[in-house]
Amino acid sequence: MNSRQTQLQAFDRLLTIMDELRAQCPWDKKQTMQTLRHLTIEETYELGDAILDNDLDEVKKELGDLLLHIVFYAKIGAETNDFDIADVANEICDKLINRHPHIYGDVKVTTEEEVKQNWENIKLKEGKKSVLEGVPTSLPALVKASRIQEKVAGVGFDWEKPEQVWEKVEEELAEFKEEIAQGNKDKMEAEFGDVLFSMVNYARFLNISPENALERTNKKFIKRFQYLEEKSKEMDTSLKEMTLEEMDVFWEEAKKL
Repeated sequence: MNSRQTQLQAFDRLLTIMDELRAQCPWDKKQTMQTLRHLTIEETYELGDAILDNDLDEVKKELGDLLLHIVFYAKIGAETNDFDIADVANEICDKLINRHPHIYGDVKVTTEEEVKQNWENIKLKEGKKSVLEGVPTSLPALVKASRIQEKVAGVGFDWEKPEQVWEKVEEELAEFKEEIAQGNKDKMEAEFGDVLFSMVNYARFLNISPENALERTNKKFIKRFQYLEEKSKEMDTSLKEMTLEEMDVFWEEAKKL
């Protein structure tokens, strides 16, 4: 691994390149925080894909892309005299020190859960009116549900055992089934949301990331379906012309692969 000095030199090199691009490149000159926003979101998802694929070389590349975006935002902030990269770094350093009194203070903790509870309580002392203020409204619903549950658990609003959470899942499934029988679409949607929310909570108790779990299934399905498409081409036929029995044979082959 590179020395601390080499790491700092690399970061200084990136800052210098950012200065040069902002001054000389027509595209970079035009960018604003608003134009970069959707690109940053895209880069974040690409990093997430690389992590799920356990492709460390790709993780390294995507981290570089995200780092560039952070430096870019800081450069724009410096141009308007609002903040620069030093302010960004010092802000997070101060936050980390303040929210880790068990490292930088005299608070004693023994478990990860105690650390999380301290974190949320400190944020409330910092002036936040609700522990849920830190959950971005634009998060995808599945991720948002997970973060909401983590936040409220951090201040003690939680079940004691996984069995209790599973009972809640079963209760919500029963209510969902009841609304299906009634045929009311609006109530069915509401109850389905409750089922998903309770399943996300159960995943938390099992220490499973629901977002990662679902994305793994998405990727698995895509690979199997694409295998099915390849086989249909080899047979010189379309999927619409294949029977479900024929499709199932190739689907089972894909599962084995």
